[in-house]
Amino acid sequence: MRTRRDRADNSSPPPTATEHTVAVDRPIGRRRIGVVEDHESVVMGLTLMLADQDDLELAVTAQTVPELLATGLTLDLAILDLRLGDGSSPTGNVELLRAAGIDTLVFTGAENPYMVRLAARAGVLGVVRKSEARAVVVEAIRAAAYGEQVVTTDWAAAIDGDPKLLDVGLSPRQREVLALYASGEKTARVAHLTGLAPQTVTDYLGRIRAKYAEAGRPSPTKTDLYKRAVEDGLLPMPQIPWDQ
Repeated sequence: MRTRRDRADNSSPPPTATEHTVAVDRPIGRRRIGVVEDHESVVMGLTLMLADQDDLELAVTAQTVPELLATGLTLDLAILDLRLGDGSSPTGNVELLRAAGIDTLVFTGAENPYMVRLAARAGVLGVVRKSEARAVVVEAIRAAAYGEQVVTTDWAAAIDGDPKLLDVGLSPRQREVLALYASGEKTARVAHLTGLAPQTVTDYLGRIRAKYAEAGRPSPTKTDLYKRAVEDGLLPMPQIPWDQ
């Protein structure tokens, strides 16, 4: 399957108070989406929502993540329900999808905060309630399909309320580099702002990623680093979430 984990040097500007995603340059082309959901009515609803979207294609539906992956289809995004009939865990499902190079957007009733926290920790792009308006759901799917973080109140609460987000022990200089880079600055700009050599900034970013990986909080992409910076209070949570 095609992986989209190569966005590490995204040059988009940092989000403003009126933005709801971590924006990346959207390539031209139709985004292919898979749905993992074992409630037929939800699948039908998503099918109708996306039917008239020129840039979004619901390519496959499955009742479990292994069933989805067994199709061998190239996908840009998986929409995942947290409660599946096979009893699988959100963490395990998201990790399977990440290993296949597929980003995940959780689509849930959000009735179980613990399960939402598990998904948030596993590295999903966002959490969207099934009760949201059609326009909100479609735009969240579109953003996630292009690799953008979808920041909702549920996602923010899951991160804010999770006591298991381990401190990775970044030095003050590493925290400064991370905050600048994750906010949208390019490596050369971070070097200019900090007085460091570009190669030194690159080395810092490598060490930062290694520390997060050791703490069980992998951050291979710039989007991941943005999420870690928000989780650890280095960047502010966007002020206007999707679901307001």
